[in-house]
Amino acid sequence: MRLLLAAALLAASACSPSATEAGDGKIPEYTYRIVHTYPHDPTAFTEGLFYLDGILYESTGIEEQSSIRKVKLETGEVLQKRDLPNYFGEGIINWKDKLYELTWRTETGFIYDRATFAPKGDFHYPGEGWAMTQDGKRIMMSDGTPQIRFWNPDTLQETGRITVNEHGRPVEKVNELEWVKGEIYANIWETNRIARINPTNGNIVGWIDCTGLLPDSERVEGYTDVLNGIAYDAAGDRLFVTGKRWPKLFEIRVIPK
Repeated sequence: MRLLLAAALLAASACSPSATEAGDGKIPEYTYRIVHTYPHDPTAFTEGLFYLDGILYESTGIEEQSSIRKVKLETGEVLQKRDLPNYFGEGIINWKDKLYELTWRTETGFIYDRATFAPKGDFHYPGEGWAMTQDGKRIMMSDGTPQIRFWNPDTLQETGRITVNEHGRPVEKVNELEWVKGEIYANIWETNRIARINPTNGNIVGWIDCTGLLPDSERVEGYTDVLNGIAYDAAGDRLFVTGKRWPKLFEIRVIPK
């Protein structure tokens, strides 16, 4: 009985938000269990995603196709939409009653009223814009490099950075971000892996392998793109993931591999 209890406690620890590298130096590996499957607009080139007050907020990319949206989770219905002509839209995040949106290579971001999507201004940053998340105190922003920038959410001024790394080796192509139980979850572009990142030092403390999540039979060659888009419902402890031009969005449970 004691052995069974110890094994159960070890498994629970491995799934906790404070998961760290294993005693043998290996970073813990996780896989997933699909809890629920929802429809997703297969034309949406998903760049940013978050869940708030029962609604999914999503940003899409590609010039002349970029937009910000409010989406009904259960049906995939686009409830509200604002197009972003002449820009390649990237990540979005909420702060108080506003939405902030990045663009890819124009070093320009946009501010909207969260309720109406009415424009409220713009802001600027050096380099590319890829994704954002926030922890209630600060904004975290990725730019396609191993760097994650921290911003003051009221001034949008940079306050610091971390380097995402695996055993000290920088990890490139850090993309869509989500704050989950004290960690930063990040899509790594062009892979099926989600990194669990320590926000203090950038160390990767876990890998979630999402291989096979969208079956090959539901992919359109040359059209359906990579895994991208992470949203977390803190109140319901639900994790959602999707991809660029995926016909489905998945609620998953992270489990040890």
